[in-house]
Amino acid sequence: MAAQESYKLFCIGNPLLDMQVNNGEELLAKYDLKSNDAILAEEKHAPIYRELVEKHKITYVAGGAAQNAARGAAYVLPPHSVVYTGCVGDDDLAEQLKAANKREGLDQVYLVKKGEKTGACAVIISGHDRSLVTTLAAAEKFDKEHLSSPEVAPLIEGAQVFYAEGYFLTHGVESLLEIAKKASEAGKIFALNLSAPFIPQFFAVQLQQVLPYCDIIIGNEAEAEAWASATGLPDKEDLSAVARAIATQPKSNASRPRTVIITHGPKSTTVVSGADPENPKVFPVTPLTDAEIVDTNGAGDAFAGGFLGGLVLGKSIEEAVEAGHKLGAMCVQQVGPQYKWPKVPIF
Repeated sequence: MAAQESYKLFCIGNPLLDMQVNNGEELLAKYDLKSNDAILAEEKHAPIYRELVEKHKITYVAGGAAQNAARGAAYVLPPHSVVYTGCVGDDDLAEQLKAANKREGLDQVYLVKKGEKTGACAVIISGHDRSLVTTLAAAEKFDKEHLSSPEVAPLIEGAQVFYAEGYFLTHGVESLLEIAKKASEAGKIFALNLSAPFIPQFFAVQLQQVLPYCDIIIGNEAEAEAWASATGLPDKEDLSAVARAIATQPKSNASRPRTVIITHGPKSTTVVSGADPENPKVFPVTPLTDAEIVDTNGAGDAFAGGFLGGLVLGKSIEEAVEAGHKLGAMCVQQVGPQYKWPKVPIF
């Protein structure tokens, strides 16, 4: 690992290995899944992982939302700029994740739980949609004490930007609060991704606990709509209005207005600043042809990675969004949440 003080970006989330299959329409019907969604596995979904192994051609890809974004940021930044933490088991899946991180230049400080299994995510591709079914396993056994360990504490101290996935709120709100409060008190940037519609729907209490410390919120149109529904906003599909509502929520460090970024697939990205909430900025996306799109798994994470890379480099919000669009477009032309190799310069 590089000198500890060199990590500008510190990311935290659930490390998962994606088990990706194509033409999954029958699986969607069998397991009662929506074609473009992300959920935690319930009992009725438990057999899906074995079924994928036994009856389908699986592509194994390193996953986990914040880990995907961290690899994306590492892709656009100098070596040893990004470090990531989360909890894994002591198994082959964890080794596969480490290998994928190494390729992109991402360093990790995993908490390793002996005898536990690393989390996995069934990724069911149908057309250009992806349905994610996650079994967290070791990922939800993250201990807050890991953050104050000699290995991790100096990294938090040295980082300038922090990024967390909303999925982590399902089990790790205390850990996120510790990082977010420290960032806020030090005048550093804390960014949170809403991650999936079920987070604002069913984990609204945890989200509201962390929100005052969030300088940047990233989400997509479905997550924005879920937030609007959960909070009683009248027009759930007016992305600018939803972004404005989130941007103007109470904030602990009022000297840094909150920025809210709502992506909308190939259509456009809406950005609202708490400093000027009545003037949303809408950035068009250069659409790809159907033939160019391999799959959309990880596209939102890739956007976040490009955006975070721009932020760390001190770029303007406009330039950071553009970098997000470029990395998102690159990702959907690969299998799963991966990036082109050899590297393509983004800035």
